[in-house]
Amino acid sequence: MTDIGIVYYEDNRELREGISFLIQATPGLSLLGAFGNCQYLPDEIRSLRPEVVLMDIDLPGISGIDAVPMVKAISATTQVLMLTVFDDEDKIFRAIRNGASGYLLKHTSPAELVAAIFDLYRGGSPMTASIARKVLQHFQQPKAVPSDDYRLSSRELDIVKGLVAGYSYKLIADDLCISIDTVRSHIRSIYDKLQVNSKTEAVLKAMREGLV
Repeated sequence: MTDIGIVYYEDNRELREGISFLIQATPGLSLLGAFGNCQYLPDEIRSLRPEVVLMDIDLPGISGIDAVPMVKAISATTQVLMLTVFDDEDKIFRAIRNGASGYLLKHTSPAELVAAIFDLYRGGSPMTASIARKVLQHFQQPKAVPSDDYRLSSRELDIVKGLVAGYSYKLIADDLCISIDTVRSHIRSIYDKLQVNSKTEAVLKAMREGLV
């Protein structure tokens, strides 16, 4: 496997240097760049082409939350992992709605952070336990009557069920006896129909709307 290319946005120099060192010292990870703000993010994402972006929220100028859709607009396949001190629901759900695929708090241990990066790259949606609990509590409500406005096909619903179960694209493909490229094609259609920008947001919306 080629190294996972990572770009890191964090304005705290000491933390930025510490996590940069951790990434550089981890086999399978490659630090492409580490920056204190998002001022030149479009050019940086286009030139460096990372698989994963680690993103702080409280950045000078453009906030990390506002930077997430900028990353996704330039490189839809790049996965964004929020790494922040903020655990309030507003910031969590704004980040997810904007396209973040994971959300970790800064007290996460180095080993857990490294594991989360690999998990994210492989199709997971890593979250600090307390964040995951907030997300679940927010959506643990009686299921709504499934909406027929989304016009999801039976195969698309099968894929949504796989996403909700936490399956990777490969596991979904194996389970449905289709190729990963076919799964990706269906997921693009699912995103369009659900009007979402990330796997995490699709899962949350499917749970909220009672689609599975």
